[in-house]
Amino acid sequence: MDRLKRRVDFLAVASGARMTSPAFVVQRRKREDDGPVRIGFTVSKKVGTATERNRVRRRLRELVKQVGALSMRPHSDYVLVGRRGALHRGFATMLDDLRLALHRLDRPSPERS
Repeated sequence: MDRLKRRVDFLAVASGARMTSPAFVVQRRKREDDGPVRIGFTVSKKVGTATERNRVRRRLRELVKQVGALSMRPHSDYVLVGRRGALHRGFATMLDDLRLALHRLDRPSPERS
């Protein structure tokens, strides 16, 4: 599992599918190459002070470690956008939220007419 670091990659993922929870938003974009799963983390200044933002970012990274790359689709990019709710939400609850969001993102979307 690699990390997303360039702004252009974050912007590309933002145009893909997304699922929200009280603690974070998960965005996913399928790539056309054979590369590994890539994941990025972002937390805006609206969440709080630098200390609070870093705490949210650390919690999101730990969630991804717990879930593992096996829950994520190969050849995809993911971005977790931290929300203020991640500061006070229980870790086990956040883990369940992430698993549910990844499961929902894997479902085929109905075609729009």
